[in-house]
Formats: sequence, structure tokens, C-alpha cells
Amino acid sequence: MKRTLLALALGVASVPVPAAAQQATNINQSITGTRLDLNVTGEATRVPDLAIVNAGVVTRSPNAATAIQENAERMDKVIAALKRAGIADRDVQTSSINLNAEYRYPENQPPQLTGYTATNQLTVKFHDIRSSGKILDALVAQGVNQISGPNLTVEHPEQALDEARAKAVAEGRARAELYARSLGMQVVRVVSISESGGYAPPPPAPPMPMMARAEAAYTKIVPGEQQLQVNLSMVFELR
Repeated sequence: MKRTLLALALGVASVPVPAAAQQATNINQSITGTRLDLNVTGEATRVPDLAIVNAGVVTRSPNAATAIQENAERMDKVIAALKRAGIADRDVQTSSINLNAEYRYPENQPPQLTGYTATNQLTVKFHDIRSSGKILDALVAQGVNQISGPNLTVEHPEQALDEARAKAVAEGRARAELYARSLGMQVVRVVSISESGGYAPPPPAPPMPMMARAEAAYTKIVPGEQQLQVNLSMVFELR
């Protein structure tokens, strides 16, 4: 009985894998004509609809606890001002809290502690870009003394990216036809398409923020336009 079971097991193990199953794991498209590889880019232009700004409160005091306490009190006023301006809680995020000792370095003497600096930074998303400048001015009036940004971006870029993809495919086909005509050939088919890159939000604001000042004229943020790109690698067969 044991010998019979062993023979059956060996028989099952030796059954060949169907050719279709092998091809499913290793698909190789053969090209009998001339292979043409192209890299193309499609672009779509949109007006940014989201501004991301870093707003911070910096306080200094000879005592660490006082520096932190004063900072917290001023930041509470800033957050309250954001709520009054209609900024949703989900669009306000604490990005950093720091407390640093400050020293004076007299010549030929040990460093001397002069006080402490407390910093609290918020990242704020403004969905209404044109009104964001006035809100920033209101924040300055409530204690914000450090601002960096804005980072202007398209909040929902999917439709624009699809438009860029369509343009990239059309550009690839047109260029392939051009090569084919120049060679006295025809485009038989598209062998493969792969996408790389794509839309990336603009880099964050520079690490050195500018000091904010309240002015008579309110701050204006101009959205301008932004290009969204999609890069495609396309392979054609020519004959």
C-alpha cells in the first residue's frame, strides 16, 4: 500500500505544467520588424487651488518655562484666529515645537547662557488662496512672527494628469509615424507603454522663513499657473 501511494505521489509531481501557465509568468512579446523606443512627455496646465503655509510663534525669555508658557499663550490666540477665519481643524497641523538655549561667547571665556528661545510651527492649508493673505495678516496681529511659504499646489490633480497622459500618448504616436514615414515604413503596433514620474507637489518652503510684519496693505498671494507632467516610455514596432 505504501509503495502504491508513493508511486501515485511521484506521478502527480511529474505532471508537466501547462504551457499557458508558464506563459502567464513570463510574457515575452516578440518583434519581427524594427523596434522604436520613444520617451514622451504630456503636460496640462492648471491654476493652483491650495496654498500651504508655515506660520510660527517665536518667544524668548531668560527662563525656559517662561519662554514656553508665553509661546503657548500666543499660539492659542493664533489657533483661535484660524477658527474664526473658517479654517477647518483638519487643515491645521503642528509641524514642530522647539526649545533652545542661547549662549553668548565672550573671547577667551566660557560660554554664557543668555536665555531660551521657544518656537511653535503650524502648517496651515488654505483652500481659498486669494483670501489667505488677509488671514495671515490677522495671524500676525495675534502673535505670529515667523512665516514661510506659500507652497502652491493643485489639490486634486487626477483629471489634469489624465489629460497629460492622453497628450503624451498622442505625441508618442505622432512621433512614431514621423519616424516610420522617414524610413519608408509603417507603424504596426504599440508594443508597450510604461509611465514614470508624473505630478509631484512643489518642494516645501525654504527652511529659512521670513519674519512677518503687519503692513497697511494686506498681503496678497497670487496663484498663477502650474504645469503637471506625465512621462511615458513607449515601444513601437515598424515594418
